[in-house]
Amino acid sequence: MLLTKLSNLDGASGDEGDVRNFIRENIKNYVNTIEVDSLGNLICFKKGSKNRPVILIAAHMDEVGFMITGKKQDGTLKFSKVGGIDTRVILAKTLRIGKKKIKGVIGIKPVHLLEREEADKIPKFEELYIDIGAKSNKDIKDIEIGDFAYFDTTCEKMSPKILKGKAFDDRIGCSLILDIVKERFNFPLFAVFTVQEEIGLRGARVIGNRIKPDYAIILEGTAAGDFPTKYETARSPILGEGPTLTVVDRSMIADRDLLQRIIRIAKKTSIPYQIKQPGIGGTDAGRIQISQRGVKCGVISVPSRYIHSPVSLMSVKDYKNTLRLSVLVLKDLSKMEGK
Repeated sequence: MLLTKLSNLDGASGDEGDVRNFIRENIKNYVNTIEVDSLGNLICFKKGSKNRPVILIAAHMDEVGFMITGKKQDGTLKFSKVGGIDTRVILAKTLRIGKKKIKGVIGIKPVHLLEREEADKIPKFEELYIDIGAKSNKDIKDIEIGDFAYFDTTCEKMSPKILKGKAFDDRIGCSLILDIVKERFNFPLFAVFTVQEEIGLRGARVIGNRIKPDYAIILEGTAAGDFPTKYETARSPILGEGPTLTVVDRSMIADRDLLQRIIRIAKKTSIPYQIKQPGIGGTDAGRIQISQRGVKCGVISVPSRYIHSPVSLMSVKDYKNTLRLSVLVLKDLSKMEGK
């Protein structure tokens, strides 16, 4: 799967270059034009035999990560978060830093040295540092202020059914688009890979105001909810139960007609699907939907456990069903005439 290679690439918000170059190389034979805008969005266009409807499919290239903000005299590095990362999941994790992928470890005091009052406390992020084995700031070579750091995770199969890797939010969506554009469509299709989603949906704001599509389908890797909790409340999505559809989240309310259209197609073709609950988080749809004259938006996602952490888990079956459903939805929308 291309997803394996995409997951292994590093590309936090503002540092999407390697991901963009990989996608450009793998999409060039399936589209008519490719352009990179001033913000870094990759805009690909595939001609159709008809002029309408104009349809946009979009996924964001960036992932959460870290940025180096200082070199301390003791040889450790100060750093900040890029995007939403829970401090609990990063303690003692291995990172790769800068263009030369220098290895480092997020330092934490071992349990043997903890004072009693420290034992049950999670360190504050400001107390953390990155240890690259240097004895002083003079020993820190090939790392500069502003360099990015990433979880040192390799994508691989955990089992025939489960894929393990980082950055599934949203390299899953990027991979889906690379598979989708291999199909033939009779309408104008924009396949767009956005930047800086994790720090405020910034790339999507530009795209929505530029392309002016009739419909937009946002493809995502979304947080799975099938983990143990102390509450007996239903949470979804669940790995292996199919593509996830968004009714509402913090960034938008999905177009009801488009959502019902997607559900009808899933039912008609016996593709399992889930409704995302609760309506948390946000996607590029939140910006595209309210751009220019307004856009009818839908979000189709693949559930992934532990997103925004060093490692996530995804069902291969969910990916395949999401790809199948997305292609069917696009071909069904081709019957529409647009606005």
